[in-house]
Amino acid sequence: MSPQTTNNEDLEVWIDQDLCTGDGICAQYAPEVFELDIDGLAYVKSEQDELLQEPGAATRIPLELLTDVVDSAKECPGECIHVRRVADGVEIHGPDAVDA
Repeated sequence: MSPQTTNNEDLEVWIDQDLCTGDGICAQYAPEVFELDIDGLAYVKSEQDELLQEPGAATRIPLELLTDVVDSAKECPGECIHVRRVADGVEIHGPDAVDA
């Protein structure tokens, strides 16, 4: 099975702040999902637009933003953005993504 997403598959994203460089590429690609905080690090935002600052906090990715979120994971210089399937927790984009 390919690690690519299938129709109607819920995905979530989280950021490893220990690796975040604070470059802000993620917030440029998908400001609805990512935001830089006062500490200079990126965090994901909840569906209610609240910053999630707990380590490992994840948020669901709206389908219309999936490409932007995946592009941010690919371009992130800190390699700290992780996209995984909600159903089984398998990372499909990011530094720990499963191989095709």
